[in-house]
Amino acid sequence: MIALHTQMARTDGYTETLVDDVRLTRSTQSTTKSPVMYEPCIAIALQGRKRTYFGNETMQFDADHYLVVAVPMPFTATTEASPEQPFLGISIRVDRTTLADLMFAIDQSDTEVPAMPKGMMVTRMDERLRDTVQRLLEALNSPLEARVLGPGIVREICFRALMGEQGAAMRAALTSQGQFGRIAKALRRIHADYAADIDVGMLAAEASMSVPAFHVHFKSVTHCSPIQYLKSARLLQARLLMARNDMTAQAASAQVGYESPSQFSREFKRYFGRSPSEEAHAVRRLLSVQPAEAARLI
Repeated sequence: MIALHTQMARTDGYTETLVDDVRLTRSTQSTTKSPVMYEPCIAIALQGRKRTYFGNETMQFDADHYLVVAVPMPFTATTEASPEQPFLGISIRVDRTTLADLMFAIDQSDTEVPAMPKGMMVTRMDERLRDTVQRLLEALNSPLEARVLGPGIVREICFRALMGEQGAAMRAALTSQGQFGRIAKALRRIHADYAADIDVGMLAAEASMSVPAFHVHFKSVTHCSPIQYLKSARLLQARLLMARNDMTAQAASAQVGYESPSQFSREFKRYFGRSPSEEAHAVRRLLSVQPAEAARLI
């Protein structure tokens, strides 16, 4: 699997593949704790390891464990990697339509006791999932197989994750029912338009909760307050815009809803420990996106 990955991802950052929901990741340098936010995804490591710090929880995913993120989550993370042994990973975007279809089929024969939903979890990699991941990498190295077989293999990986050790908790999170579902809807509302004029009262009303109850349930899911989450989401999106799109700090701050560039710079430096320009320069290589090399052979 490492050899197959290396054939496609030769530089640090992200490499697109011929399957839309799949990206390869590579890093030749370790990183210290830094704020990140993952979209709903299944993150698989083939080599190296990452540690995530989420509230009071520390989770590690490596060649024997994969990470599932059910709703967009801000947390801090470290990477263990080196030029001799780079971190090599696969990120699979969670498609809600595919998952809904799979969960409907699973629920028809599911006899498990309902589990508490979790927004983020690490699960041990079993042999059946490992075999499916290898078949995905083999398919990605062939334009024809990627186009014909790739989507089906991605669907199988999602199925294996839903049926894994923590599959019940994952399914509970993705069904968007109960209090967790209301908070998940509020999170999607925030990410739909970072510049929108959003306040906690509005989010609570849309979730049909009182403001105090909304605070309690929001923090139980995200491990931070609604205001902290909104600020984190906007700052992380601004960093992405500067690092990938070469936006200025002023342009990025306006796009995520800041009216005052000076306030943005102060809050950005407090959050990341560096000025916007310093942080954008530091992460530009880590967050670079390369096109799918195999696509040029078609």
